[in-house]
Amino acid sequence: MDAVLQSEPAATAGCTEIGAASCTEVLDPRIRRTRELLQQALAKLLEQKEFEKISVQDITDAATVNRATFYAHYPDKFALLECLVAGQFNALLADRGVRFDGTCAAAIRGIILGVGDFLAQTPRMECERRRQMEPHLESAVVAVVAKMLLDGMKQHPASGSSPEMRAAAVSWAIYGAARQWVHTTDRTSSEAMAETVLNLVAPMVHPPA
Repeated sequence: MDAVLQSEPAATAGCTEIGAASCTEVLDPRIRRTRELLQQALAKLLEQKEFEKISVQDITDAATVNRATFYAHYPDKFALLECLVAGQFNALLADRGVRFDGTCAAAIRGIILGVGDFLAQTPRMECERRRQMEPHLESAVVAVVAKMLLDGMKQHPASGSSPEMRAAAVSWAIYGAARQWVHTTDRTSSEAMAETVLNLVAPMVHPPA
């Protein structure tokens, strides 16, 4: 699977408020279909040229919708890209049955593995193209992880601890560690990486009383 360039984004992708964390909320079927068309169009265009060279007009032409329709759903192409990435990453986690209820360490390990595998599957790009894409990839994946963690943490609140702060800290730690692992020569297995990162973030997920 080409994580960012696959031509079929997750069927659940779409946004009510633009932001990667909200890109998978259930929507009216007509709205959802329009957003799928726009995401599919962007995914196909990314196979042909750099993101910075893709215009909103290119996207709307490929999706066979008008510009007004595009702006009714997304403020700009960057928001569209982040929803595309978020949908693909959410699909990977869903396919693996990863859910976090606030207590299960196995689920955190599954999230870590998902982030590592998702980043490892992203096609290798020349330096300039990767520089353009990485901030949006980062924003989308971190937002998905933070939302999943926060939803679980709120089910089991820790005394004197902000779940929002913990979810933010853990999601950035997971992403940063997975990114470092992907860029490491002769890296360990993803399972070994996930175990190491789990040991680092577990105290933040479940702080001592």
